[in-house]
Amino acid sequence: MPSHLAKRLATLALALAGAAVFHAAHLPLPFLFGPMSACLIAALVGAPIKGMGQVSVAARTILGVAVGASITPDVIGRLPQMAGSVVLVPVYVALIGLVGVPFFRRLGFDPVTSWYAAMPGGLQDMVSFGQEAGADVRALSLIHATRVFAIVIVVPLIMTGLYGATLTGAIGAPLRDVPLSELAWMAAAALIGWKGGERIGLFGAAILGPMIVTAALSLAGLVHVRPPAEAIQTAQLLIGIGIGVQYVGVTLRELRSFVLSGLAFVLILAALTAAFTEAVTLMGIASPVEAFLAFAPGGQAEMTVLALVAGADLGFVILHHLTRIVLVILGAPVAARLMGVTKPRG
Repeated sequence: MPSHLAKRLATLALALAGAAVFHAAHLPLPFLFGPMSACLIAALVGAPIKGMGQVSVAARTILGVAVGASITPDVIGRLPQMAGSVVLVPVYVALIGLVGVPFFRRLGFDPVTSWYAAMPGGLQDMVSFGQEAGADVRALSLIHATRVFAIVIVVPLIMTGLYGATLTGAIGAPLRDVPLSELAWMAAAALIGWKGGERIGLFGAAILGPMIVTAALSLAGLVHVRPPAEAIQTAQLLIGIGIGVQYVGVTLRELRSFVLSGLAFVLILAALTAAFTEAVTLMGIASPVEAFLAFAPGGQAEMTVLALVAGADLGFVILHHLTRIVLVILGAPVAARLMGVTKPRG
């Protein structure tokens, strides 16, 4: 048996055990937090664990389908109302950069690493851009992994403690209750959207491709339900594994420097998120929970899961995250050149 396969099987067993422990203890989000915690602990103690590779990527298509199925004529009709808060996203991104880049510079990071560490985009995208520009790739990986990890932990606590939300929303009907015809449509949308998106170079193709195809099916009246609960729980488990294994091989120096820097930056992000949540709520555009989820700078997959379990308006939440990520992916490299951000010498 190849060693990488053995590691993945051991990691999967560990993740399932973590989910079982969290479920038995009645802890929140057991299929996300259980695997994430188990894999994080295993990574920190040096256990030989490994991510699920393309299986994890495929699991993201489930979330794309879930979002697409939530895009109905009613959601389309509310787009003009949503525009009032979407226009705040560029301001939000700019403020994060204005605060974040000097923050990381003061901590001793070079200009390029500071720039891409501060950008609230996807982990893979920011690491790729930073690597091309000459940044410290390991630092970027751990800072962004810590941002995602901390946000996944903190957001549910704020939602329940501050906004009184519950995390027991129906994430989907049981598999037995979903018509076979709709399962077939959703499976086709997942595969065609994912692979078709990759072929045309769509960023985040595993989520966005299935979302676009499923939204078309939803608007055409062919899909009326989300993927079954079992599928969404599987996606949560694989996302939890993906977050935990980011810390494989981390050293004490990296914990003190990169991870603590990432945690400190999350506090700044939390303050900005709270300010924009209050602004959107006062404008009467959305409820506090939906506004908070829309501006919490986590990853697409993680925020989709949290919006699902909170019973939030998926269309509203994901529209804001798409806007943020598109702005960062398209704008961060261009802005870096315009600002004269250069790689460190030597």
